[in-house]
Amino acid sequence: MSKARTLGELRRTYPLEKLRRSVKDEARENLIAKLRSGERVFPGIHGYDDTVIPGLINAILARHNFILLGLRGQAKSRILRQLTDLLDEEIPALPTELRDNPLAPLSAEAKRLLEEAGEDAPIVWVPRSERYVEKLATPDTTVADILGDIDPIKAARRGSGLSDLEAVHYGLLPRANRGIFAINEVADLAPKVQVALFNILQEGDVQIRGYPVRLALDVWLTFTANPQDYTARGKIVTPLKDRIGSEIRTHYPRTLEEGLAITRQEAWVAREEGIYVPAYVAEASEAVAFVAREDKRVDKTSGVSQRLSISLLELVVSNAERRALRFGERPVARPLDLYAALPAITGKIELEYEGELQGAERVAKDLLLRAFGMVYGERARGLATDEIVQYFSEGHLLTLPEAGAKEVLGEMEKVPGLLAAARKLEPQATPEALVAAAEFILEGLAGRRKIARGEESYSAPLERGERWGSGN
Repeated sequence: MSKARTLGELRRTYPLEKLRRSVKDEARENLIAKLRSGERVFPGIHGYDDTVIPGLINAILARHNFILLGLRGQAKSRILRQLTDLLDEEIPALPTELRDNPLAPLSAEAKRLLEEAGEDAPIVWVPRSERYVEKLATPDTTVADILGDIDPIKAARRGSGLSDLEAVHYGLLPRANRGIFAINEVADLAPKVQVALFNILQEGDVQIRGYPVRLALDVWLTFTANPQDYTARGKIVTPLKDRIGSEIRTHYPRTLEEGLAITRQEAWVAREEGIYVPAYVAEASEAVAFVAREDKRVDKTSGVSQRLSISLLELVVSNAERRALRFGERPVARPLDLYAALPAITGKIELEYEGELQGAERVAKDLLLRAFGMVYGERARGLATDEIVQYFSEGHLLTLPEAGAKEVLGEMEKVPGLLAAARKLEPQATPEALVAAAEFILEGLAGRRKIARGEESYSAPLERGERWGSGN
């Protein structure tokens, strides 16, 4: 069936009750249809099924404007962008700046078009992807950026007064008419800009420049903010908070499995070479973020983004790829690849004073070792490691060369019981996989403080005063 191209055709072929719905009603109806059919709402969002998503669904059913409060890297923007999935695939509109509803035009341009063309007025179809407008709030954002301003040049050309709708240069919010308008980090807006949002939130219209220009916009407003900024006195205008219907708190993954599901979904690890990433390597990579979020040297108010885990795993895979190309072997990610991926950690953590004194690289290496210890506690059940610990307690050192897997295995064979434990841990029997498993056992024992780790060697237990962490 062809789509209507004029207003007359639209009246004959399109359900007019759909044109009478607000954007919030439209989203509500489509959400109800998804829930009844059992379709997953917000696909690709992990760890929120019992916390954030029920609150979102309730807010949508209540036709609320809402705000997502959370630290960086908690999928706030991704959730807002997925709201378009709740809109119709496309809607009919007049070809105007405000995508005017053919049955309820707002702009002077639309009203004039209907007066001149009547039932022959042209109709355009707006896809839902174009019905989402996003603005990152910054202190220099102005009221004109959001709402618009009077353009005296337009008024002069038309010979009209400044209160003429034709003299308005519309901002981002009016251009989001019949769609979703999202403001990221709303607390960063200047107070006067926040005040300018009062009318659209409460009365559903906007006023521009104090002139009697009123637009009853049909907009669904959504916001994000950092909890500390949002609750800090002076950062957010209290009446604005009062006008936002629902406040929904986001959070970081609560379990390693949830975090891994996100990282595996987002990280680019499917390289052409078919790199093998052992489960314990992926888990250790993910555990770094969990350890960092609890570390007193890392700024809690800034947070540790999930992007840290994603970038870290990508760099681990890249280092495995580089090693495989260099030595002509099968690419397998090893635990020591995490140390080559330190830039993914140091660039994504904000340090407290104590951490600044120690330096980002030292803190990052300490986080890695603790992450290995955390994962090792779950993976090492049933592994016989007493011989390994005894070997190092006798003063022996193990230095692992930058070499191919077979050469590294030759060095590891010197440690009694190490390769036997590695074979029990690793299902694949290739030299590259065995090296990865053995390295994990060594890193795990070091993380559990049963042996000490230096920059280039593994050595005796800590109680003998050997090197730890960065090796200093």
